Amino acid sequence: MVDVRYDIAFKLYPYEKVAAQEATAQRHPVVIVGGGPIGMACALDLGRKGTPVLVLDDHEGVGQGSRAICFAKRTLEIADRLGAGDAMVDKGVQWNVGKVFHGPDRVFEFNLQPEPGHKRPAFINLQQPYFEKFLVDAVRDAQAQGAPIEIRGQNAVTAMERHGDFVTLEIDTPDGPYTLEADWLVACDGARSPIRDMMGLSFDGRVFEDNFLIADVKMTADFPTERWFWFEPPFKDSGQSALLHKQPDDIWRIDFQLGWDIDREKELDPANVRARVDAMLGDGVDYELEWTSIYTFQCRRMKEFRHGNVIFAGDSAHQVSPFGARGANSGIQDTDNLAWKLDLVIKGLAPDSLLDSYSAERAHGADENILNSSRATDFLTPKSETSKIFRNAVLYLARQHAFARPLVNSGRLSVPCVYDDMPLNGVDAPGLPEGTRPGASCMDAPLDEGFLLDRLPGKFMIMAINTEAPKITEVDGVPVGTLSLRTESHDPTGALVKRYLGETEKALYLIRPDQHIAARWTRSTAQGVRAALLRAIGKGALQ
Repeated sequence: MVDVRYDIAFKLYPYEKVAAQEATAQRHPVVIVGGGPIGMACALDLGRKGTPVLVLDDHEGVGQGSRAICFAKRTLEIADRLGAGDAMVDKGVQWNVGKVFHGPDRVFEFNLQPEPGHKRPAFINLQQPYFEKFLVDAVRDAQAQGAPIEIRGQNAVTAMERHGDFVTLEIDTPDGPYTLEADWLVACDGARSPIRDMMGLSFDGRVFEDNFLIADVKMTADFPTERWFWFEPPFKDSGQSALLHKQPDDIWRIDFQLGWDIDREKELDPANVRARVDAMLGDGVDYELEWTSIYTFQCRRMKEFRHGNVIFAGDSAHQVSPFGARGANSGIQDTDNLAWKLDLVIKGLAPDSLLDSYSAERAHGADENILNSSRATDFLTPKSETSKIFRNAVLYLARQHAFARPLVNSGRLSVPCVYDDMPLNGVDAPGLPEGTRPGASCMDAPLDEGFLLDRLPGKFMIMAINTEAPKITEVDGVPVGTLSLRTESHDPTGALVKRYLGETEKALYLIRPDQHIAARWTRSTAQGVRAALLRAIGKGALQ
């Protein structure tokens, strides 16, 4: 990767020497390696729950270059719960519409959020440095309110050793090395994870024989705020495909598909990058190159995301191609899944085996992302003449016929994973809407005041719609909240009925701390709800 220039690097946690560097190894309940968006979201979630956490990062803040830019609705909903959503949406460029072109012709357009009644848009475009900054800002706010979160910049992990129930880490700093211990280690240290390498763990999958050039350019342009994708674009030297969409601060992301056998140094020469951009934008467009890099599609994952008291999340556990915006978004879903489970285990409220469900559920999510990403890559880069004929026939049909449009794959955009058939799921009453079945994340809905997801904090919740909720405030020490709603007074648009009742008149939902649905009933008893919650924390069988 070559950085041309980028102005939004933030030094958020400058190096400071700590007393631990002069003392014997101190033990920490949780150490997170990696201060990127995944590590910081995990620390923020754990710290807000009261679990002490230490973040070690080998830098002093976010890096240069925009890298990830598309953040999905589910990620924004998680950020809302963590206290960072408003800042992200206020800064980000909101979009719902995408357009697909073949050569000079528009094939069709799509709307990722065609129905109203959601607090957040389908996507925002926001440079990763801003996304990380807003998470760190939320960490600072949480620290001010007493959350036990510590961040140490320029603390690079150089070695680790496992000792059964704890891990020893060797840390290098500008003032020399020191040692610390961790009961739990969460590796959020990226696709080239040093922790994974230190443990000798495999990272298996598929590397696609293609390269893509990213060019972030600063310009004032009247293009609409949409995702534009071209197959076989008409502009000169643009490769087999191209992508254009807008970021904040008049920055535009352009991707060019270059092929496999390329001279990377030549392609990254600013003069050659400019030649491609000029051909795309046309004569006379004034712009500046902000950042360029070349990447190769890779779809890989670890076999297991949990290895005893070492847990992997984000790109250290799985990697997908950027088309579809599944990398950072799936990593945030990893931490959303992990934090509440690790918190309960550390507090002695759930068995250690609950963390095995993290690996099972998020490996399921990674497989879904890898499948979609691989299919997108195969559609973008047909591997035979027959495949190319099929691809182009689909594009031709899609111009006039709606049935062909789902076959067009310019990157299936990130949606939350549904944990179907996973061990923590409880009972499911027949007749309720499929979209809110056990394993699915809750759909938002406007209420008489605010939105539904804002009423579902990071703990177990009983949501009773048009029925009485069992009077339960805790189960085996696990706190439980209650949200009682009546559609005649709380559902001004009918979205709550559509998304949670369907044709039924009442329902009871048990919702996990990560806002995924654990179980649901049209009628239930306190005993049934307790049994479902015990199952959701790894203590009980389906009843």
